Amino acid sequence: MKNSKNLFMRKALVWGLIASTISIQSCKKSFLDVNPAQNTAATQFFKTQDDATKAVNAMYANLHEWNNIAFAPIAVESMGSDDVEKGSTASDATFFNDYHNFTITAGDAQLGGFWKGQYQTINFANQIITNVPGISMDESLKARYVAEAKFIRAYEYFRLVRAFGDVPLRITLPKDASEYNLPRTPKDQVWAQIEKDLTDAAAVLPQSYSAVDIGHVTKGAALTMHAKVAMYLKKWTDVATYTTAVMGMGYSLYPDYEQMFRTTHKNNQESIFEIQCNLIPNNPPASNSQYSQVQGVRGVTGGGWGFNVPSPGLAAAYETNDPRRDATIIFRGETTPEGDKIPATGDNPMYNQKSYVPFALYVSGFNEGCQQNKIVLRYADVLLMNAEANNELGNSGAALPLIEQVRARARGVNAGVLPPVTTTDQAALRAAIYNERRFEFAMEFERYFDVIRQGRGTAVFGSRGWKAGKNEVWPIPQTEIDLSGGALTQNPGY
Repeated sequence: MKNSKNLFMRKALVWGLIASTISIQSCKKSFLDVNPAQNTAATQFFKTQDDATKAVNAMYANLHEWNNIAFAPIAVESMGSDDVEKGSTASDATFFNDYHNFTITAGDAQLGGFWKGQYQTINFANQIITNVPGISMDESLKARYVAEAKFIRAYEYFRLVRAFGDVPLRITLPKDASEYNLPRTPKDQVWAQIEKDLTDAAAVLPQSYSAVDIGHVTKGAALTMHAKVAMYLKKWTDVATYTTAVMGMGYSLYPDYEQMFRTTHKNNQESIFEIQCNLIPNNPPASNSQYSQVQGVRGVTGGGWGFNVPSPGLAAAYETNDPRRDATIIFRGETTPEGDKIPATGDNPMYNQKSYVPFALYVSGFNEGCQQNKIVLRYADVLLMNAEANNELGNSGAALPLIEQVRARARGVNAGVLPPVTTTDQAALRAAIYNERRFEFAMEFERYFDVIRQGRGTAVFGSRGWKAGKNEVWPIPQTEIDLSGGALTQNPGY
C-alpha cells in the first residue's frame, strides 16, 4: 500500500488489475486460470454475473500474493516462534532475526508488506460485499459470493488483529476523502465484526462444492474459523459448539500425515480451507505463489531459498519416535519419502517438509513449488480445539478420545509410540493439549500466536527478549502512521 488513497480511492486501477491479471471463472474454467483481458474501469464493472465472478476470483488470487504468503507472513506469523530460525545464508534477509529476537522496529518493510497484503484482500472483499448485491444475477450465487467475501474479510482481519491489536476496521467503501484515513478501531470491535462476518457466512455457504468450485470457502470453513476466533477470545462454549457442528459434516483425518501435505493430495478429506495454488502451463506470472519457494531446500534444482527453517529446539522436543518429526522436518543428508536426496552439506541442517514439493515437479521458468497449496484450516485443528474447549469447561474426559484420534493417525502402524493421553487433571491435560498442538501443527504458522493466546509468551519466548505488555503485538508500520497524517497511533513500547 503506497498510501491510504491508493488502496481505497483508485478503484479503477484495482479493477483494471482484476480484468487484466486475475482469473475468469466459468463452468469449465478454474479460478486459477487467467484471461488476459483489457483493463476495465470501476464505473464499468459490477454489471453482470461474470463481473461478480471475476471479482471473487481476484479476491482468492490475492491470497497467494507475495505479502500474503511469503516473506511478510513468515516474519509476522512464524519468525517469533521457538520452532523456527531464519535459515538461508547468514547474511541474507537478516531482518528476520529482528523478529526472532523481538528487536524489530516500526520501520521494517515486512510489517508494511503484511499490512498491505491483508488490507488489499479486505478491499477486494468489500468491493464484492458492496457491489455484488446490486447485480441482476442468480440469487443463490449472489448470496454465496457475498458470504465468501465475508469469510475472507474475517480471515484477513483475524490475521491483522492478532498481529497488531487495534487496527482500522473498514467494512464499507469510502464515500469521499474524509474516509480515506481511518483511526485504529478497538480490538474488541474488530473481533466482534469478525464473528459477525463468520456467522453471516456460515448461514449461507454450502457444505461442499462440485469439482469446478473446489477451493471456495464452505460452511465448515466458516464454522472452523469461528471456532478458532472463539478460542482466541476464550469463549470455550462457542468453541465446543462450532467444532461439534463441524465434526458432524463428514471430515476425517487423512491417514498418512506426511502425504497429506503433498501436491497430489490437495483438498483431501481433512482439508477445510486451503489457499489454492497451481502451475498454469505457459503462464509463469499467473503461477505466482512463492510459499514453497522461499522455504524450499536451498542449493538444489527444484528446491528454493531456504528460509523459515525448523529450529534445533523443535527437532529435540518431539516425543520419542513421533513419526511427525520426520514428516515435518527435512534433514540434511536424508532421502525424502518421494526419493529426493538432500545434500549432506549446505547452509542449513533442516528445512520445512510441509511446504516441500518433490524436485521432479519443478518446471524451468516457474517458481519452485508454485503448485503447493497453503493449508489454512484442517480437521485435526477442529479435534484439538474441541478437546481444549472441553478441558477448559471442566469436561476433561471428553477431550481424551479427540486427542487420541490425532495421536493415532500420527502413530500409524507404529504401535509402540505416542501412547494415549490418559490424564484428566485439568492442568496436566492443558499442557498435553498445548504440546499436541505444537507437534501436530509445527511449521504451519500456528505456534507463535498459539503461545501468546495461551498466556505463555514470557515463559516460552522470554529468553529471546519477549516482554509482556509489549510483544503480544507487533509495531504498527511507521509508513502507515506517516501516511495517515497522525490518524494511526503506535503500539506501546515501540
